[in-house]
Amino acid sequence: MDKHLCIHGHFYQPPREDPWLGAILPEGSAAPSLNWNQRITRESYAPLARARRLDGSGRIVEVMNCYEWMSFNAGPTLLAWMAQADPDTVRLMAEADRASLARLGHGNALAQVYHHQILPLATQLDKELEVAWAVDDFQARFGRAPEGMWLAETAVDTDTLEVLAANSIRFTILAPGQAQAVGPLSNGHWTPVDQGSLDIRQPYLVKLPSGRSISVFFYDGPLSQAVAFERLLADGEGFWRRLSQAASPGLLALATDGETYGHHFTFGEMALAFVLDQARQGRDGVGLTNFAAFLAANPPRMQVRLHEPSAWSCAHGVARWLSPCGCVTGGHAGWHQRWRAPLRQALQRVKDMADQHYFQRGASCFADPRAALTAYGKVLAGLTDQDAFAKEHFRAKLPAKDQAAAWKLLAMQQWGLSSLASCAWFFDEVSRIEPVNALTYALRAMELAERTGAASIEAEVVSILETAESNVPEYGNAATIWRKAVTPRRESDASLAAQALVTLWGEDRLPGPGASAQAVWPGVAVTVQAKDASGGTASIAWALESGADEVRWTWSPPASGDLLATPVTVEGPAGRTVFVPRELPVNKRQGLADAFAVRASDALWQDSVSRMTLGANLITEIQEAQSTLTLAPRWAGMWAPLAWAYVWGLDLSPKQRELLLAFLRQCGGCGFERAGLMERLNARALAQAASPAPDWDELGRMVGRVRELGLPEDWWAVQNLLWDRKLDQGEGKVFAQLLGFK
Repeated sequence: MDKHLCIHGHFYQPPREDPWLGAILPEGSAAPSLNWNQRITRESYAPLARARRLDGSGRIVEVMNCYEWMSFNAGPTLLAWMAQADPDTVRLMAEADRASLARLGHGNALAQVYHHQILPLATQLDKELEVAWAVDDFQARFGRAPEGMWLAETAVDTDTLEVLAANSIRFTILAPGQAQAVGPLSNGHWTPVDQGSLDIRQPYLVKLPSGRSISVFFYDGPLSQAVAFERLLADGEGFWRRLSQAASPGLLALATDGETYGHHFTFGEMALAFVLDQARQGRDGVGLTNFAAFLAANPPRMQVRLHEPSAWSCAHGVARWLSPCGCVTGGHAGWHQRWRAPLRQALQRVKDMADQHYFQRGASCFADPRAALTAYGKVLAGLTDQDAFAKEHFRAKLPAKDQAAAWKLLAMQQWGLSSLASCAWFFDEVSRIEPVNALTYALRAMELAERTGAASIEAEVVSILETAESNVPEYGNAATIWRKAVTPRRESDASLAAQALVTLWGEDRLPGPGASAQAVWPGVAVTVQAKDASGGTASIAWALESGADEVRWTWSPPASGDLLATPVTVEGPAGRTVFVPRELPVNKRQGLADAFAVRASDALWQDSVSRMTLGANLITEIQEAQSTLTLAPRWAGMWAPLAWAYVWGLDLSPKQRELLLAFLRQCGGCGFERAGLMERLNARALAQAASPAPDWDELGRMVGRVRELGLPEDWWAVQNLLWDRKLDQGEGKVFAQLLGFK
């Protein structure tokens, strides 16, 4: 078989975490999901790990892990979030890489530059950090060294390739329009090429000034664009025919964003699974491979000269991340991009200051500041712990104060790198969430620099931002955005103590006198100790740092009224501060509301289910000409727990059942109420199916009653369990067939 197919997915999301809390806060535009990471993971990344393949009658014949059959890269910052929020999908990605390694001798997974920086615009230090940290993260996730690395926006130049090659990266993937000329390996006779004339069926070699070299693959640009924008995923068979017609001896490679499958095109992962299965079977003489395996079997016979610098998403090199070049995404006709240059100038100024301060202050903290900074990627990846890192890289007998400064200097660099992720310039307005997040990371980097002895440059940065014109009249320029949207996010001992107190109150964990409780976010933990009913102490400890900040607090939550309007008084090293939680940014206030909603809804649910388990039995038999329950408006407020009781098998007479079912159908609950009920039904069904001795008959009756009520069925997690444990072919076969299995 000489026709090879490789479909690559680029899995990445812009940095979204709050740099103080380390958590991704609620994003209203992603509702009802908590944030866009959660929403896209559920719509694309998780379904790709468990894509349904159906037979001709729409029955499930396989739950396919597409990652086992496609090439993919995943951003380290995205994977760090997914490891906490969806560890099952991360596990399946790693399993898929191991399976492809066993099948092909080379794994499907590629690394990705750590913070998705446009590396041709990065300093030499940042290039090296972005690549070295990415290699460490890949090693931690997949248990092997990466062979290939995806460049942000495929942005490339010679210096970037030198850094990749120095880190033992064997290949990268580019767009065909980035090739300038090709020639034989043996001499420098160059033939100019463009997207239409380049032979993308083979890898090419780039010979580097250092004497190193690196291979380059080029994906099929028009076909990849068709997948992303021309609805090829609407029909799996049509998708396959396009691929089969395009295949010829050599490698046909596609590259698209991972969210194309499911988020952009609903059920796109199913179309992909169909195509992967066809190639898996060798239909039309086309077989599946990955880049590393193809490279091993087909070393480059030609070399390539690239347009430098260049990227797939900018027709002007890398100007999109530097100037108003005209390349724009966002859809607002007439909007300009004059804000791009001053935004980059402001953010780069912060990073340059951070670099200078790191090496000046770090000289007294680290045995070798540059080596320590490069190795910090191993701490972020979990390859080494803080104690081992400190022992290897801190100066001997370093005082506690300097140890604390050392960790802050490293965190300063982390957030400085985050601020330069490509996303801040990709769209059409400086007040969008991506530039605002980038500025927030720069603010955090400046704060950490100041806390370790650097002079403030905030006024200088703001003066630069004044020249970044917004397209939105209410802002005028990015300096206004800085004041209105960025600096309010800045945390203090008082704001952290206030959030901890309100969170503990909302979760019904506020400690009583003499007791303590902890509010924990990924980036910081606040331990609250109560001295009496209205005051105590709080200890604020930052992740990946040493030491803790100690403060005293006074707060009395009101019995009623506006909890967020109740001031919290905090005394600590910065003096005495009165902080009103209402002053928190909207997403942090939403986080407090969500913590309350989870605890309150669970408490109310348990109480109402307990009541309805008894109360539902009081439903009488239906009477002649009766159409609903008497006092139906009162019963309506208990619709969900009443439906729960019905679904899980109330022992009612036929006439009782008829009346209750009529009412439940008539008073169907709002969409969110029905979805919430289905979520709880799923959780119980999953727990029961996973138990040592599932009651398959009860589960079957439950499904039947769910369908009687017309609830929005989504058996995703239960189906996955049945497939993973092979219950669909065993005791649970009848139940599995009810849920759509063949």
